[in-house]
Amino acid sequence: MNGPTDPVQASTPVDEPELSGVDLARVALRNAKEQARLRGDSVRQRKEAKRTGLRSGARADGRDPQPLGAAISRLVAERGWEAPAAVGGVMGRWPQIVGRDLAAHCEPESYAEEDRVLTVRCSSTAWATQIRLMAPQLVRRLNQELGSGTVTLIRVQGPGGAPRSYGRLRAPGSKGPGDTWG
Repeated sequence: MNGPTDPVQASTPVDEPELSGVDLARVALRNAKEQARLRGDSVRQRKEAKRTGLRSGARADGRDPQPLGAAISRLVAERGWEAPAAVGGVMGRWPQIVGRDLAAHCEPESYAEEDRVLTVRCSSTAWATQIRLMAPQLVRRLNQELGSGTVTLIRVQGPGGAPRSYGRLRAPGSKGPGDTWG
């Protein structure tokens, strides 16, 4: 029943992040290579079909099933998702990349792809200061793992505490676990 009072559901396209610069060029180059390969494959198949008739055979062709890993790799490459996928891998491999001691006191919280900034949260203000001092070495190490220019800045945050609450029964000036952060 489609009456004037029924809500109309419209499908909205999924917003993909805007690409620019090198990432846009990578995506365009991959697409052009893929289209050229597909044109070459179709021409070859037409010639072969004229010569022998299109039939299944023992040799691999474009109709064969693809391994899941290869299909996912192709999808990531076509969409230009290499940097986000690589950074996602860092989140899981953080202790191997920075070392167990450092990983015990800080952890990656988020990555802003447009700014190429990795946000790290530390367990104490002392560790936050230490990470700030080590930031250039960490950026260099991360770029070795992920590819040059993937991370340009590490934003260090101190320990997160409970949000401040104000009211009649609160002592003024008590900030909680982050009171030395500043």
